[in-house]
Amino acid sequence: MKKVLITGGAGYIGSTTASALADHGITPVILDDLSTGRREFFHDRSFYQGDVADHALIDRIFTEHPDIAATVHCAAKIVVPESVVEPLRYYRENVAKTVALLEALERNRCSRIVFSSSGSIYAPHPDGHVDESCSLAPGSPYARTKAMMEQVLQDWTVAAPSRVIALRYFNPVGADPRMRSGLQSPDPTHALGKLIEAYTTGQPFTVTGVDWPTRDGSAIRDYIHVWDLALAHLAALNRFDQVLPPGAADRYQVINVGTGEGTTVRELVTAFEKTVGSTLDVREAGPRAGDVIGCYTSSTRARNLLGWTSAKTVSDAVRDALAWRTQWATHLEQTAPAPGVTS
Repeated sequence: MKKVLITGGAGYIGSTTASALADHGITPVILDDLSTGRREFFHDRSFYQGDVADHALIDRIFTEHPDIAATVHCAAKIVVPESVVEPLRYYRENVAKTVALLEALERNRCSRIVFSSSGSIYAPHPDGHVDESCSLAPGSPYARTKAMMEQVLQDWTVAAPSRVIALRYFNPVGADPRMRSGLQSPDPTHALGKLIEAYTTGQPFTVTGVDWPTRDGSAIRDYIHVWDLALAHLAALNRFDQVLPPGAADRYQVINVGTGEGTTVRELVTAFEKTVGSTLDVREAGPRAGDVIGCYTSSTRARNLLGWTSAKTVSDAVRDALAWRTQWATHLEQTAPAPGVTS
């Protein structure tokens, strides 16, 4: 496999995946509308700005890159509280537009799809542990868009010669260790982003939800380093035809991608404070709209089918995320328009 289309390839996960592929000899072709993605993240790679539902643009990409062998579909809206407030927008962006993308991919005979799904669709066991056999109970419009798309993809593979690996991953953190990309949002919504924000600004960090049935009352998550996650996408592409052989009756596979270790929000705070060598002003509040207890997963199937396991720790993620925050803040300061100058 020499060339791969990555939708959302200028975003946090998509751009890090693109770097991992490029490091291992696979040429990424980037499609991103830049609604949240950044031009700085796709570097000198082939880039197309536009919507995944734009059939003419998809046709142009495949005309100009007829050797694309697979698509990694990362483009999506992902903010849980926002999805509660704007559900129709999330169903349009994450479901309707993905269906349009699949139609264009089918027409261009791109039959291999790696879909970025989410562990948020699970109904976790009481201890928060899940595997691929667990029941699904998505708890927010965002999560429901992911579960809905998985059903669409599975049905599609029954009716068409397409093959799909759905990677259900959990809570990506950290940054590309080579600092080519990282969390680009100035208003991070996940716990580590909020911890870094509190650490760098001196503001308090709020643990949202402290009455969950976990060992310390805070929600539990499976924090996976974004570089490990990128390498899982690489492994899925490299072993795609082994996992889903051409001509096989079963053309759909779900694979969890996580560390296998649950970390509560309070434990994340402790790990963060230990890594940075200082304490934070930590406060408590009720859960946000759409929040759930969370879950973590074993990655037995990923190890058996993809030969992949996570290698980096939460402390690695904290260090890389802090280094990225410093670099990114400097970049934004240097590129900001002068006062009174509009871009």
